[in-house]
Parts: sequence; C-alpha cells; structure tokens
Amino acid sequence: MRILFASLMLATAATPALAQNVVGGPVLPDGTLLDVVSTGDITRVPDVATLRAGVVTQAATASEASAQNASQMARVIAALRAAGIAERDIATASIGLSPQYRYGENQPPVITGYQATNTVSVKFRDIAKSGRVLDALVKAGANQIDGPQLSIDKPAAALDEARVNAVRQAQARAQLYAQAAGLRVDRIVSINEQGENRGDQPRPPVLYARAAKADTQTEMLPGETEVSVTIAVRFLLK
Repeated sequence: MRILFASLMLATAATPALAQNVVGGPVLPDGTLLDVVSTGDITRVPDVATLRAGVVTQAATASEASAQNASQMARVIAALRAAGIAERDIATASIGLSPQYRYGENQPPVITGYQATNTVSVKFRDIAKSGRVLDALVKAGANQIDGPQLSIDKPAAALDEARVNAVRQAQARAQLYAQAAGLRVDRIVSINEQGENRGDQPRPPVLYARAAKADTQTEMLPGETEVSVTIAVRFLLK
C-alpha cells in the first residue's frame, strides 16, 4: 500500500480567502483539514490471457500473397476452434497488404513482391491449456504471436478489497499526523476515488516460453498481477 502525499490546512469560517481554497468541501470552523491520497493494492493470479496470433505471407503478386495468407489463416482459425476456443473469444485484430521494395543508390524503389498479414486476438479462459493451443497454432501455420496480456476476468471483488485497504491506510496515516500535531481525528469530510488498476496491464512476451525439448509443450506462466485503487480522503482534525 502506498501514500502519495498529505497536506494540512486550517479552515475557519472567519477567513474568506481560506474558504476559497477549500474547493468542493464545506467550510469547517475551528479545525484543521488534512488531505491524504492513498493507494490500496492487492495481488491476484490472472485467470485470462489474451494474445495476438497471425500469419505473414509473401509472394510475387498481391493476389498470390492474399490467397496464401487466407488459406494459411483458415487453418489457424480451424485449429483454434478445434482446441475449444469459443467464437466470442476470437476476433480479427488487423489485416494488411503492402508492397515490398528493393532500394538502390540513386535509383527509384522497385517493387519486388507483396506481403499480406492477418492477425486475430484470442482470449484464453484456461491459462493452463493455452500453451498447448499455441503449439497447435504454430503447427497450423501461425508465424506471428504477440503477448500475452494477463488479466482477471471478474475484478470487481478484488477492486473492492483494494478500496477497503486504501481507506484503512488513509485512516492510519491521518492518526499519525494528528498525533504528531497534538490533535485528534474528528471525522472524515470527504472521500474521492482517483483511479483504479483492474490488473489487466500488458506484459512482455517473456511470460511464456518453449521448453528445451521438442516433445514438450509451450508453458504459460500466469504469475501475479496487482489490482489497486487510489483515493483522496479529507479529514477534520481538532
């Protein structure tokens, strides 16, 4: 858990200039306002992995490159379906076709062929089985794989736990400031949520790796991900 900053402000009803500085909150007489920003975080094991699998083909003509790519990609999608990946978890991410050039000194570029690309985004709801599916994709013709992005399928409960931790951390820090200043915490004036991390930040592709032996499967390592919520809490000290 992290505390980013805290500030003390004396608020009195007889000081108009100070009242203007306390934006979004009531003017409180005979008290000291303490603003604390805290982040509550917890860790969870991700249960969903999202990767991008694609096919890159090259040929002398655009039509040949596109036809080869379509045929190869059809096998990749068939492999996904055969592995039990639901249709809702397969989505086209990008399709491209571009000329390839040869460059010479003081010469205009010459088209030497065409490159076709087709990439799908695949969501794995069983990370333990994703390595086997990746191997099947490569055998079917996938020659470009990026990811994974590991996430929590239903993060609501984890976020709520992080919120509770953030409030507790803010309260503990308010008690510390109050004691140091010879005051006491009277009450909370306001709580504002500043942001959240749902635990779905992209990870580098090193989280999955092929074992050395050819007869073993690619292993996906979920590790842990952090879920956090940042809040701003205003306390009244007396």
